[in-house]
Amino acid sequence: MSEFDVGSKCLKLEQDGPLLWCTIDRPHARNAFTPAMYFGIKRAVRLVNDPGNDLRALILTGTGDVFAPGGDLGGRYEPDDEKVPSGLTYETLPFIAIRESMAPVISAVNGICQAGGLLVAMMSDIAVVSERASFRVPELLRGIVDATYAAVLPAHVGMARARDLLLSARTIDAAEAHQIGLVSRIVSHDQLRAEAREAAVQILRTAPEARAHVKRMLNQQYAQIDYETMFASLAHGQEVREGMRSFMEKRQPNWIPQDLQGIADK
Repeated sequence: MSEFDVGSKCLKLEQDGPLLWCTIDRPHARNAFTPAMYFGIKRAVRLVNDPGNDLRALILTGTGDVFAPGGDLGGRYEPDDEKVPSGLTYETLPFIAIRESMAPVISAVNGICQAGGLLVAMMSDIAVVSERASFRVPELLRGIVDATYAAVLPAHVGMARARDLLLSARTIDAAEAHQIGLVSRIVSHDQLRAEAREAAVQILRTAPEARAHVKRMLNQQYAQIDYETMFASLAHGQEVREGMRSFMEKRQPNWIPQDLQGIADK
């Protein structure tokens, strides 16, 4: 593996002095993450935390009008993806690695940001978002028990708003996301990269050891993540299977009452 190879060609890496830009670039699948892409983001976090190189911060962004919509529900891989831990497991997912990274991690959210993509942005030290971005937590629409959201979203937006976003699965725009505290900075679309870079530089001006202690204290505000229930549901849950089938077949899942079939959100 070369210095800037993280196991997926859909993650484009570019060094900018001490900063590492990671661009999510899988346009034919609207930037949906394969397992290798999830794991590749985790590898990118490791790169900027490695004292053996001159990288000091990571900036994640997307392409076109999409940041990231979450995992590929079709279960598809790319031909050149490297092998990762079997299935989609705790070891594959990058969210805790982002949250606990000693090196700064910034998300430059350029567009649609949902599911695992939104978790990437939320777990970053700073999420700088374009005025064009939109956000959604759609897991329950597919029968997915997302333990990470249940544990972390209330700490960001409060219990009432967390219930709203999780249980309704509604889409919100950048202005509302900023207003409720889901993301920290909203900027004009044309200034997104410059503002994200500036956010990384601002964090790098702070003392690393002191910053690490503050991050540890901040992270103590999150609830424990019930991965056991989450992955058991993904492996054996009937609702997950129906949710995936209905998505692939472009129909409503069978748990929606018949009299709502015509108006329920797809």
